[in-house]
Amino acid sequence: MHAHKEIDTRGLNCPLPILKAKKALAEMQTGEILKVVATDPSSTRDFQAFARQTGNELLEQSQAGTEYIHFMRRR
Repeated sequence: MHAHKEIDTRGLNCPLPILKAKKALAEMQTGEILKVVATDPSSTRDFQAFARQTGNELLEQSQAGTEYIHFMRRR
């Protein structure tokens, strides 16, 4: 999936990946896609809750080894 912006939150634990994603989304235009790479296993459920609370669309989540990849579309 093509992302307009990517942030690396490897090594950061909750709530830092969400806070960094929130900041990045605020700088983006409506409809643009953000890719977040995290190593915190709880980031999967955290991003699901973040999407519900903010109205940003969670497009895809996957895991590659110890990394969790999240794609979000800016509302």
